[in-house]
Amino acid sequence: MTAATGYAPRRTLPLRVEIVRQFKRRRTLVMFGLLLALPWILVVAFQFGPQSSGQQQQTSLRISDLASASGLNFAAFVLSVSASFLLVVAVALFCGDTVASEASWSSLRYLLAAPVPRDRLLRQKLIVALGYSAMAIICLPLMALLAGTLAFGWHDIQVPGTGETIAALDVLPRFGIVIGYALVSQLVVAALAFLISTATDSPLGAVGGAVGLWIVSTILQAVEALGSLREFLPTFWNTAWLDALAPELDWSGMAKGASVSVTYAAVLVAVAFRRFRRKDVVS
Repeated sequence: MTAATGYAPRRTLPLRVEIVRQFKRRRTLVMFGLLLALPWILVVAFQFGPQSSGQQQQTSLRISDLASASGLNFAAFVLSVSASFLLVVAVALFCGDTVASEASWSSLRYLLAAPVPRDRLLRQKLIVALGYSAMAIICLPLMALLAGTLAFGWHDIQVPGTGETIAALDVLPRFGIVIGYALVSQLVVAALAFLISTATDSPLGAVGGAVGLWIVSTILQAVEALGSLREFLPTFWNTAWLDALAPELDWSGMAKGASVSVTYAAVLVAVAFRRFRRKDVVS
């Protein structure tokens, strides 16, 4: 049996087509609108909310206490309050909606009959989903840095806990490390949502399943009886990026967190591809 004249598997489902399709989705526009608006909402809350008395001890300063000290402090605060839930939802939405949405629209079987090779279909959709997820993770702290700088000025950053000061120009490259680590740490959510998306016809089920399992991991992380086993939970190293803003840059926590995240993500994506190759697609 020979292929049809002009048929080339590598030309099916071009990335540009999938990028445009996903960009036009309402959930994409709503999610990016929320992420870009959140820093400005928080700026208004800090401007009009009650001000801190300023009598806290230096050793007990939290990241929220220093949010209005400078634009960098504000950006760090926004990332800290968003990384554990809002960014998780955003990544789960983009990656969990990949295959499940096609199945819910009954268009998945037509894509495969086009024919788009199954591995290529998954690869193209995963690349686009990861691209939008990365944009979401990057745009939030950058918009927070812009909003915080305009509202609170460009000053040296104060370190949570100790209150020590680090020059703004010295910490700016470290802020790139913070964003990079946030990208890596969310790979687990992306891979988990992607795997569930290949197993269900419900996009909300894929998104909710990934977010739900992330919440379960967060709960287990708080169980001290688990001891060192907690270090293997994907959420345990979620705040390791704070080490990049310490007076002495410490890579150990971020290295462990990145290795755990990448390992989980690689296994989950491999399982997703293996499962989808054998799946009987009827929708």
